[in-house]
Amino acid sequence: MCRNIKLLFNFAPPVTDEEIRAASLQFVRKVSGFTKPSKANEEPFLRAVDEISAVSKRLLASLETNAPPRSREEEAAKARARNAIRFGDGRRAE
Repeated sequence: MCRNIKLLFNFAPPVTDEEIRAASLQFVRKVSGFTKPSKANEEPFLRAVDEISAVSKRLLASLETNAPPRSREEEAAKARARNAIRFGDGRRAE
């Protein structure tokens, strides 16, 4: 579940509210153990997503770096290369 939480700081173009919310949703799913909460738990679940989104947005706005912004395409290529090494070429040994 948490593998989908992406690095959000120092990108060009900057992170979007949708990306922050998606990462917050993945975090709440992991912590709660719910992919989709029941009706009884829906309100606190969504409130947690909103609160974590707000805190994350404030955090990202307050961080500073001297490093040049990352390229989304370059980071995606690096992730694909890491996954190819980690998982091989996709064929299963039989």
